Amino acid sequence: MLLLQFSTSHYCRKARLALGYKGISYQTENLTPGMHILRVKPLTGLTTLPVLLPQIVGQPQAIGDSTEIFKFLETYQPEPSLFLPNSEQQTQAAMLEDWLDESIGTATRFVYYQFRAGEGKVIDPSLFSQMVIKVVRQQYGINDTTVELAKKRLANALLVLSMYWQKDDYLVGSRLSIADIAAAALLSPLALIPDYRQAYPQIFERIINIHQLCGEPLPPGLEDVGAQGLRPIRS
Repeated sequence: MLLLQFSTSHYCRKARLALGYKGISYQTENLTPGMHILRVKPLTGLTTLPVLLPQIVGQPQAIGDSTEIFKFLETYQPEPSLFLPNSEQQTQAAMLEDWLDESIGTATRFVYYQFRAGEGKVIDPSLFSQMVIKVVRQQYGINDTTVELAKKRLANALLVLSMYWQKDDYLVGSRLSIADIAAAALLSPLALIPDYRQAYPQIFERIINIHQLCGEPLPPGLEDVGAQGLRPIRS
């Protein structure tokens, strides 16, 4: 299988976590923002990543959107399951995933790229990196006003997720679900922002645990704490 992605995209990370949890072998192809449209639109009719190319006879040529990739993987290889056996719990997990996708993933993008354009510029001051950041900020309308709204949305979301994860290792049910994978992936860019790392250590502990459970390398900002005795979660 081949995963078309932006290397730094948290939505693409979401797909990688699912593939890793299933233990499915795959390769990645990193595309350049803007130019990627020429590669993916003929395949899916969409302009977004990730896109999974199964490259298997009898399977779809391409699957666009991380949620659709979840559904395909569950059909292609049912075990270990991403979906919860209890239908009510699975519905709750799907609702959380949708909320994380449509609201929190977007808010994370706004806050992250605002940080990278300011004090976080030192992470990668190269001309190419700064050009990509500028393109993303223009494309999504990232500015001081929209970032303040995104910060408020994130504060509420992090409070809710903290309450969920304080009660149990998982957001829904007694094992990993699409909700946990979505949260771990879509909040991961915040690991590079010191204020969030300091304010929500329990959130980043869960992000680390879920990456380890899925066999996915830790996101930037968390590599230095991944082996420092964090409490493991049940698989």
